[in-house]
Amino acid sequence: MARAAGMALPISFKQSVEICKFIKNRNVNDAKKMLQKVILKKTSVPFTRYNHDLSHKKKIGPGRYPEKASEWFIRIIEDVEANAQFKGINTSNLVITHISAHKAGKAWHYGRKSRRKMKRTNIEIFVEEKTKKSEDKIIKAKIE
Repeated sequence: MARAAGMALPISFKQSVEICKFIKNRNVNDAKKMLQKVILKKTSVPFTRYNHDLSHKKKIGPGRYPEKASEWFIRIIEDVEANAQFKGINTSNLVITHISAHKAGKAWHYGRKSRRKMKRTNIEIFVEEKTKKSEDKIIKAKIE
């Protein structure tokens, strides 16, 4: 198992939650490809929770193209791959087993007359090496 975290990233918390749902339990390489397609606006991220007043996309319902957040997720996925490689784990079979987004401390944007808080999000990703044999063992254990 390997982990990586991004602290106080300047991205939307709501978009981060939806991206987490979008790429959880996927192969790391597949997740990166999917996020690249989101950046190029070829694939949209389905919004299941934070979807008030969202337009519908083909075959998925409400969705968006969160480009900036996707770029940050790709960076963190590359970090977790590097951490796994450093630990001696085969990076071709990595699967995202846990991914979560949390609200971070918010700093102020100061202005002349008004101020408002910045968007800040913490993200953590855990990956494990999965093979067909390990998946078969898990299925057999559930049956017994």
